[in-house]
Amino acid sequence: MALVLKSGFTFDYDNLFGEGKVTQADLDSYAEDLKKAHEAMKVMRETGFIKAHLSKDGNPEKVYFSKLPYITEENGKLNLNSPASIKRLHDFTERIRNNVDVVVSLGIGGSFLGNKVLFDIFCGEFWNTWSAEKRKGMPKVYFSGQNIDARRTGDIIDHIKAIAEHKGGKIKVMLMCMSKSGGTLDTMSNFMVMYDALKKCDNIEVEVVAVTDPNMEKKTLLKQLAVENGWETFAVPDGVGGRFTVFCEVGLSTAAVIGMDIEKFLEGARDMDKACQNEDIWQNPAMLNAALKFAASEKHGRNIEVMMPYGDYMKSLSEWYIQLLAESLGKQFDKDGKEVCYGRTPLVAVGTTDMHSQTQQHQEGALDKVVQFIKVEKWANDLVIPNAFPEAKKLADISGVTMSEALEVARQSNADALKSNHRFNACFSLPELNEYHLGELLYLLAMSVAYEGELANVDAFNQPGVEAYKRIMGPKLQELKASK
Repeated sequence: MALVLKSGFTFDYDNLFGEGKVTQADLDSYAEDLKKAHEAMKVMRETGFIKAHLSKDGNPEKVYFSKLPYITEENGKLNLNSPASIKRLHDFTERIRNNVDVVVSLGIGGSFLGNKVLFDIFCGEFWNTWSAEKRKGMPKVYFSGQNIDARRTGDIIDHIKAIAEHKGGKIKVMLMCMSKSGGTLDTMSNFMVMYDALKKCDNIEVEVVAVTDPNMEKKTLLKQLAVENGWETFAVPDGVGGRFTVFCEVGLSTAAVIGMDIEKFLEGARDMDKACQNEDIWQNPAMLNAALKFAASEKHGRNIEVMMPYGDYMKSLSEWYIQLLAESLGKQFDKDGKEVCYGRTPLVAVGTTDMHSQTQQHQEGALDKVVQFIKVEKWANDLVIPNAFPEAKKLADISGVTMSEALEVARQSNADALKSNHRFNACFSLPELNEYHLGELLYLLAMSVAYEGELANVDAFNQPGVEAYKRIMGPKLQELKASK
């Protein structure tokens, strides 16, 4: 059983729905809740309103992530994607091309994870070793600010200095500092250390781009610095939580840095949004995904989701999903103030790597998991496994097939084995790993948590647990500084 979109994107739920799995009776028991959830999504799209949603300051706040796939003049008033903002991103690409040698993207949470997905999938591990010609004039890209790690920060600084020395002339380094609040400790500490160290190098020219709240009346610290120093800025818009920002200028500025097709990425998200407006659960990928996972958890105790893409460069996609699911649904109280301690636990896995580590637990451990596979049907630059050692029969037996075919045989074998032992699993299939289909997938997952938030009656768009440690950490840092 599968839901197949016109694009070829497929959600195969055969190993998740049916006898001995999530049943029709399970879904029927949520019929009224699903209708209400679908209506809530309709209202969110039209008005930005989500019942009981408040900002971290306790004020009513609109939710605008569902507007991001659409490029309209009206969106420009909300600092969302508009014709003018997309043109500016294209201009940014051309300004950087053959002009900036190194970009360091500094951010944490949604300001890191979504950007890393785009980089990993469209650049890969060895982008920074390629020639400028092979990168089509786009810069080398590094990530920092996602941890307060002195060793790694120092290593990046030393590495950039080595690039400058190797080139023998002056290089240009762009620090893209991303923080909605403008004062995120992890990001800003890395930024200041890196900015200070690189500015002292005679052979390095430093440029800064600030990605932050665009409010000019009440400027963030980062916005104020940008205004005072004349730095270029991009917006982290109101109404778009960090885990959804891959579709706005936070993610799209990184897309611009690597020359990614921004319009195709948003087109995929837009077409997925249209599919998710269908009131028929069997034709609505997000509602179906949310309902099956919610029922698996509530009716069958499968409250852990293993996100397991098959392909090395999709590991960061799984890591992005971890934040999306954990922050959106891990809530102590529901919308009515009742203590529920709700939330499915997400886990990162990669096929085939973790078939040799985690799969033992998936196959025979506690019956508390749904394994969600992601597969790519057609890989670019596929390789045939050669018969390099014909005298070795075991090796000869695997020759003659492509690596992608062998990868899919491994995934399907894993799925079949799990099914044979009553282990729930499902699969998202992308026809190709390109901008359009990635936009489809990421948007589907984002809309799915919005649906599940309504089913569980929790606010999928706040993160009070994150704010709790921040309130404690600030005074502790002040005490530390005072003690020196």
